[in-house]
Amino acid sequence: MREIERKIAIVTGGGSGIGRAIALRFARAGGRVAVLDVAEPAARDVAREIEACGGAATAVLCDVSRQADVEHAFRAVAQRFAPVDILVNSAGIAHVGNVELTSEAYLDRLYSVNVKGLYNCMRAAVPEMKSRGGVILNIASVASSVGLADRFAYSMSKGAVLTMTYSVARDYVAHGIRCNAIAPARVHTPFVDGFLAKNYPGREREMFEELSRTQPIGRMGRPEEVAELALFLCSDAAAFITGSNYAIDGGFVTLKM
Repeated sequence: MREIERKIAIVTGGGSGIGRAIALRFARAGGRVAVLDVAEPAARDVAREIEACGGAATAVLCDVSRQADVEHAFRAVAQRFAPVDILVNSAGIAHVGNVELTSEAYLDRLYSVNVKGLYNCMRAAVPEMKSRGGVILNIASVASSVGLADRFAYSMSKGAVLTMTYSVARDYVAHGIRCNAIAPARVHTPFVDGFLAKNYPGREREMFEELSRTQPIGRMGRPEEVAELALFLCSDAAAFITGSNYAIDGGFVTLKM
């Protein structure tokens, strides 16, 4: 099936991890995909991968924390394809630490990317969608709704992602704009590998298995699994779904509480 045939989809953070998986899956579903990322070479690699398989894609350098960057990126996508039909806010950064170990600078950095970045992108997308409808999907986290150890700043930012999702869903439902969130638990991305290499040199495999066991299902999620849920929520099959948060967490929230 080509669930989003010829739809224009913008995927922020599309150069790696969950964003990359979503961009590739959307392209296979017939979407024309704009890969936005602060790492332009990574975005170009994903766009080339899509085009090599016969899909339509463009790579756009974009720092979502900068409103001017976002506005320029949306204009570039509209000029290349058409105004956006689907926005997936996947760009984000992580931080490990409690309140005492969270510097003011890093709190500001988490806010600027994970919160302000989301605001910038939704603010750019909503006016383009108001006259004809559209879909916004935000990548939140289990940290949006449960307490996680040593995730003070990250939890703050992902809690904001969830509440902004609900707000936009409510404010624009009459305009035909659907807005939902996905809340993953641990997903095996390059961030996880980098974190383990930095903090547990020589013990990466051991710690990977330990972290995997924190999910009741016994493993981390795969970016491709998140991408399948994202595709469903952004397709017409989910036309009756808005203002919802979907956990994809291997039972982390409901089975461990």
